[in-house]
Amino acid sequence: MASDGANRPGRGTGDNPSEAELSERLRRLGERLGPERAEADVRPASSAGTGSDPNGIGKAMRLSSEFIAGIIAGFGIGWLGDRLLGTSPWGMIVFLMLGFVAGIMNVMRSAGMLGRSLPGKK
Repeated sequence: MASDGANRPGRGTGDNPSEAELSERLRRLGERLGPERAEADVRPASSAGTGSDPNGIGKAMRLSSEFIAGIIAGFGIGWLGDRLLGTSPWGMIVFLMLGFVAGIMNVMRSAGMLGRSLPGKK
């Protein structure tokens, strides 16, 4: 088996590389790895996939709670309107859909997708 170190420099061939040879090999390896190291340093830490971003988790929780709050508010208003007016289940259906739309609008506004002008329009 090759795990005895026969493929390592200076092993199995009888010659031991000098300190200068090893330093030269290390320098050449550093030059070859240089571009990859520079690209790794430029990449943002979040794209590396190491751990989670607490700011991203907080934003996701805020957006999801705004969406759910819109749906619950629409359901509650519709249910209350049906009880008071006796129009069951139509008020709840209408206001549930309005709550869904309001939740989507809140998420888009919080995410910064609303309020921007379309490209080409001023």
